[in-house]
Amino acid sequence: MNPWLDTPDVPPFSGPAGELVSVTVSADPWDLEALLDALALLPFPVNPELHHPSGDDDSALTRVSFPAYSRDLTAVREVLLRTGQDPGNVAVSAILDR
Repeated sequence: MNPWLDTPDVPPFSGPAGELVSVTVSADPWDLEALLDALALLPFPVNPELHHPSGDDDSALTRVSFPAYSRDLTAVREVLLRTGQDPGNVAVSAILDR
């Protein structure tokens, strides 16, 4: 019997808290400290991965990525709004799509 034949159409990393997703927030490098301070206010631990722009492009944004459960996405949005960050700079993708 092959256990892979009858797998339900469920995300591979999901549970009571929802699907585990990758959250990426883009910010101007000068606003990075304020963004990290905002993320520290979330009700769950954040271990951010920073992706700095390369070269001399002053207009490039720094990307801050971290895993979160789908039920926590509202908290991310609320914290960003409350701290003056733009929630429009958030991208969410499946954790395995990174």
